[in-house]
Formats: sequence, structure tokens, C-alpha cells
Amino acid sequence: VQLQAFGGGMVQAGDYLRLSCRASGDFFRLYHSAWFRQAPGKEQELVAAISRSGTTTHYTDSVKGRFTISRDNAKNTAYLQMSSLKPEDTAVYYCAATRVRLSYTGDGYGVWGQGTLVTVSS
Repeated sequence: VQLQAFGGGMVQAGDYLRLSCRASGDFFRLYHSAWFRQAPGKEQELVAAISRSGTTTHYTDSVKGRFTISRDNAKNTAYLQMSSLKPEDTAVYYCAATRVRLSYTGDGYGVWGQGTLVTVSS
């Protein structure tokens, strides 16, 4: 499977964005999926993860209550709905997928999309 992430942009604090991660092929339903981000000068961090069925989700503490991860396996797409955006959410966001197990670290994912830049101004 190959992943393509899109939906980033430049917004103001308090605004919202929805990122999409579209997978090629028809087997996305077999993959757990996640969103990671990397801000300038910082290490990559997990933002949110979702199981292949969508029944299990996990969020990093800093986005709980503001971000929602979801997926539509019929459309081979995962989403990250981001609201109440803050300047500290500024980063390149990457989607990732794995067939092995739902993981909360980057080394658990073998398939990565290209990043999409989110810039939040104050």
C-alpha cells in the first residue's frame, strides 16, 4: 500500500483543518494507521493512532479533546480532524500504516506517506 497525505495549510490559532491520508489499492482495511508530526528542531511524535477496524484510537496528551482520528475503509482513507489549533501544532504531519499491530511509536510503522505542512499563526 502507498499513502498520500494532504489537507495541510496555514491557519490562525483557534481554526480547524482536516488532514486526509489516502491509500492506494484495496487493502487499507488490513492496516492500522497513525498520524505523526515533526516540528522544526524537534523529534517526530505520535499524534494519533487508529486500529484497522476503527474501534481503538489513541492520542497524545497535547491533542486530546481537540483532534479526532477516523477512517473510512470503503474510501481507503484515514482522517485527522484538528480543531482549536495552536501555534505549537505547527509541524509537518505524516500518515503511516502497519499490518503488524497498532503501535504508538514510529518504528512500528513500515509504510509512510509524504508529509503535509500545517502552520498555525498566533
